[in-house]
Formats: sequence, structure tokens, C-alpha cells
Amino acid sequence: MTGIEQTRQRAILDPRTAAERFRLDHEPAPADLTPFVDGYWILHWGLTEPHRQQVLTHPVVHLTFTTGGQAHITGIVSDTFTREISGTGRALGLRFRPGGFRPFLTAPVSTLTDRVLDIEEIFGPAARAAADAIIAEPRVPTALHLAATLLRDFRPTPDPAIDKATKLVETINTDPAVLRVSQLAAIADMSVRQLQRLFAEYVGIGPKWVIRRASMQEAAARAAADPQDWSALAAELGYADQAHFTRDFTASIGTSPAKYASSAGRRNDS
Repeated sequence: MTGIEQTRQRAILDPRTAAERFRLDHEPAPADLTPFVDGYWILHWGLTEPHRQQVLTHPVVHLTFTTGGQAHITGIVSDTFTREISGTGRALGLRFRPGGFRPFLTAPVSTLTDRVLDIEEIFGPAARAAADAIIAEPRVPTALHLAATLLRDFRPTPDPAIDKATKLVETINTDPAVLRVSQLAAIADMSVRQLQRLFAEYVGIGPKWVIRRASMQEAAARAAADPQDWSALAAELGYADQAHFTRDFTASIGTSPAKYASSAGRRNDS
């Protein structure tokens, strides 16, 4: 598994149980769309009973086409995202780069945060027919091609600020030493206020949230994999004490670190 795939996988809570319920594949974006799109994801499921999946989402926008006719743009989800799937189906998603959805909007990406919009609200009424064709297409490569065509028809313009936003989010996700907004601002050679404006305009949420979300994804991944010394992990993630770490983890995941680790561990050992 590549570093990028590992970063993506950290968003899925209780990942081994999830792998028993559905298959998640990834495909690269076409070269001409890489200034905007990080890649495609394709979810397949066939279930005898409903499954509710929690996701600790990344700071990116998704365009999703789902069995049953749903075509949505989902902004950054600041809380834990929970989705229920049942029966047999497929969801095909375009995962935009941090900041990569800005050319498709007439407003900052922060206007999408914690919102789910029908595709017509951003791409116009004609997008509904394109979405229906993508959902109905049984061949994944063809469906992906149709989705790419939908974006190309919008004629987005590359923006160097997208590259800057993406690089800064990648820095947060890959450099465990970056624990403070002031550190990130120094790396970006920007003031804290300039950094906050960049994130609001392009990423859709503040850098402090992105840093905390990366820490919680790392903590959840560690907890699901192996027993942890919570005090040591809290210190490693930049917390002054274990109590503060536990409060943040519980608020983000919905349960305490110990309970999450116990639940995931029992499932993983079964």
C-alpha cells in the first residue's frame, strides 16, 4: 500500500470490519484533471443486512454518484460522517484535491462545509442527465470517463493557489512535527491570518481543524491496530495531557480511545 493509499485508508473507522462489508477501489484521475482531482474511488457492496460505516473524513470535497439516482457534492464534514448502505449497490466518487474544487465555485470552498448539495446546484440543470448516465452505466471505466467529461465541460482553470493548499495539507498529513498553526504558517512563509484566509477560500476549513483531524486519524488507526500507551500517544500528537487528548478523541470518534480500541480489537481478532 502506498503512502497516499494509507492516508486515504485512515479515514475509515474500524477498517477491518469495513473491509468485510464492502470493497473500496481507487483509480487515478486523468492527467488533464489532476490540477483539480486527486482521484476516483469506487465502492461496491452486496449485503444481507444494512451496514452503518463511520468515516473520519479528509479536508476535501467529493462528487458522488450512487445507485438509486443520487448525485451529490459533499463539502468538508467537520464531524464524523456516517453512512448506511444496504442491499447491493455502487457509489462512484471523485475526490478533489484540497482546494481543487475552488474553480467550480463562485464562492469560497468554506461555503460548502458541512453541506451536501444536489449536483444541479453547482453544475446546473444539464448535469442531471449526465449524472443519470453515470449511475446507470454498469462498466466502471466508462462511468469514470463520463464523470471526467462532466468536469471537462465546465472548463475549470488551473490555479497555483490550489497547489499551495494541497502541499500544506500534505505537509500536515506527512510531517508529525507539524502540530501548531504557527508552525505551518512558518513553513508556508505566510502570516497566520494569511494562512487562515487561504484555507477558508480553497480548502474549506481552518488549518487548526486540519491538524487536529490528522491527529485523530492517526490516533484511530493506531488504536485499531495495536494496544497503545495513551499518555505517550497524546504527547506524541502534541497534547499537554492525556485528558485533553481523550476529550478530543471522544468528540471526533464518538467514543473514548480505550473503548474504540477494545471494540475494533475484538472485531479484528474474531
